[in-house]
Amino acid sequence: MKTNRYLIKTQKVIAIALSLFVLVQCHKDTQTTIPNYESLTEIPIGFPSMPFPQDNEFTLDRWEMGKKLFYDPILSVDNTISCASCHKASLAFADDKAFSPGVKNRPGVRNAPSLANVGYHPYYLKEGSVPSLEMQVLVPVQEENEFAHDMLVITEILKSNSYYASMALKSYNREIDPYVIVRAISTFQRTLVSGNSPYDQYFYQGKSTALSESARRGLDLFNSSKTNCSSCHGGFNFSDYSFQNNGLATVYNDIGRKRLTGKAEDESLFKVPSLRNVELTAPYMHNGRFGTLLQVVEHYNSGGKNHFNKSKLIKPLNLSTQEKQDLVAFLKSLTDDDFVNNPLFRP
Repeated sequence: MKTNRYLIKTQKVIAIALSLFVLVQCHKDTQTTIPNYESLTEIPIGFPSMPFPQDNEFTLDRWEMGKKLFYDPILSVDNTISCASCHKASLAFADDKAFSPGVKNRPGVRNAPSLANVGYHPYYLKEGSVPSLEMQVLVPVQEENEFAHDMLVITEILKSNSYYASMALKSYNREIDPYVIVRAISTFQRTLVSGNSPYDQYFYQGKSTALSESARRGLDLFNSSKTNCSSCHGGFNFSDYSFQNNGLATVYNDIGRKRLTGKAEDESLFKVPSLRNVELTAPYMHNGRFGTLLQVVEHYNSGGKNHFNKSKLIKPLNLSTQEKQDLVAFLKSLTDDDFVNNPLFRP
């Protein structure tokens, strides 16, 4: 009997201990899944501070509202697409199509750019016609081939939505209106900061093993006078935001910056894109002309086509096969897996 009682007591103790262990493990698992909202305003080493406007400084309420709007198809006229339809988190907030379709499957007119570090851009659209991120939000909403909607109509629809109505008051102390809508979405977009790629770990964080030998050779070549890549794709965001023609064609369907200025010297000039996460943002160029990074490198190696506005920096490079591979290896080192897989940026 004593032995049986002892066994029963022992079994009870073990059962309680196991229960406590499970509870502790569950607690630990819960802790690891708690979103780190403080990270939303952290700036990577080597980056400048994020320029939030005085009338749209960061708050978590504004960010949460903006994120919900970013993923909500309510902004499109037929409730079929959202901002995230053309700017997918898994693709560094770009798309894998040459032209992303709009409502009613209307064809897009330009390749969707990545939104990584978009808050640092000094102007928007490929011709630089929009001066602020808040104003840029209006463009896809009103474009016939994108959302084809009216911001005033959207406002009336959102007023009847209890979540958006309450969040507008909470976030901006005013009823929901276009002012609130564009600022909330912009707040979310400004937190899409990418700065922890293998390149960043190597260059800014001092981790010598972060880059392969091929990627290091590619980095040196990228910054060399032989390629002049860094002349336009320089700085922490790999863009000087200038407007260039890279000899993609002799005649363009898209007049580029001339769309804004009307000047012949701006014909088919396009804003230099950032190269961050470029491995994930194919197809490339304003019209999605190239499907691989090697094709892009081959284009620049050829010196491009003769267009009267082609940049003087674009000339035949005479790269070896190894040098082309090294450049591609370096470009792939700009992929920031932490950014792409950040659960805070997912719906």
